[in-house]
Amino acid sequence: MAHLITRRSALALGGAAIAGSAAAQTMPNLPIERGASLRMLRPVRFVQPDEEVFRANCAKFAQANNIEVRVDFVGWEDITQQTAVTANTGAGPDCIIGFNEAPHIYADKLVDMTDVANYLGGKYGGWKTMAQRYGKRHGSDIWLGLPFGASGGPLVWRKSAVNEAGFTSIPEDHAGFLRLCQALRRINKPAGFALGNAVGDGNGFAQFMLWSFGGYLVDEGGNVAINSRETVASLEYVKELYATFIPGTIAWGDISNNRAYAANELHLTSNGVSLYFALKNDPATAPIAADTEHTLLPKGLAPTSPMAGLTLNAMVFRHSRFPNAAKALLAFLLEADQYNPWLAANLGYWSQPLNAYANNPVWSGDPKVAIFRDVMDSQFYAGYKGPISQGSAAANADYVLVQMYASVASGQATPQQAAAEAERRARRHFRAR
Repeated sequence: MAHLITRRSALALGGAAIAGSAAAQTMPNLPIERGASLRMLRPVRFVQPDEEVFRANCAKFAQANNIEVRVDFVGWEDITQQTAVTANTGAGPDCIIGFNEAPHIYADKLVDMTDVANYLGGKYGGWKTMAQRYGKRHGSDIWLGLPFGASGGPLVWRKSAVNEAGFTSIPEDHAGFLRLCQALRRINKPAGFALGNAVGDGNGFAQFMLWSFGGYLVDEGGNVAINSRETVASLEYVKELYATFIPGTIAWGDISNNRAYAANELHLTSNGVSLYFALKNDPATAPIAADTEHTLLPKGLAPTSPMAGLTLNAMVFRHSRFPNAAKALLAFLLEADQYNPWLAANLGYWSQPLNAYANNPVWSGDPKVAIFRDVMDSQFYAGYKGPISQGSAAANADYVLVQMYASVASGQATPQQAAAEAERRARRHFRAR
């Protein structure tokens, strides 16, 4: 899905929106290199306007600076692999917008983004908690990446089904939530959560289950701590919960629950806002959207809803011949004139990393979307509660938590065996500690 944006094509893509001082929005002290051209890689959009506005914004930058900007959109499952190839070969895109901890894996291959991050944070009310966690090198004020936003995965549920099951709201405790799912199963309107190797949904469900019982992969010092009483309790719970699920969730990818929910086969799951808008904008499924509600994931034993948003995290590679141009492009895309229209175009799928954008009209246009506004305020993150490191990123990419829960749900392991195996696998990724 490559697209070459040049000065000529910018006129068609940007149109009248180019009017104004685009060049003035470029980061100070970043002179664009002579003869610069840029290639960017980022994950494919889940809502079409995301890509359209993103391309138009890149076109504005291309025209204002008289350079070429090429943007390639790739599948979610492919972005991690392509980032690794780029980092290990020292060739390829100048900048990549990857997921979550990606900049921490390749820290020694990246350009320092501190000047850009400090400029944007100072101008737009500061960076949100999760943005700072994913952007900064642990224990320092050095920025490795620039978070662009996070996609939350709260509960998505059919009000009519939950009411028919005898509930008026979603319980926040484990016992109550299990009773709800059991009741939904009895009326043949089941729940279901991804237990397959799904980048967003699989990791999101596994993390939610672990954190809601007070468990964590590593402790504050970065020591593997997954084999704990809390983890075993969560595994025992998931074994009971899985019995209420729609069949097939062991093999689910990121799109599977969307399809099942739209087909009236699934009545409670977790997902980003894209599912709701896909239903809302299709006359055939609009009645499902009207019956759909969003609720934060049950807290269980956690102090707040244990949800870590899937975060877009931009990085610039040292092999780039045009690092100033690459940094200036990312800064430009995060400026208000570009970011506000892009945020609105995503319909709430991505939540802002900078505090000033919380006032974007997208959050007040539809009450069912407002829940996604504060995703990046969460204290939780992939690798909680330890420092984000190569080890935590590798364990996440290796689906250590997902496969731990899947092995118990499928009956292949006892909770104790699964926790011990997860510990063994995690230690491989943290063996340098």
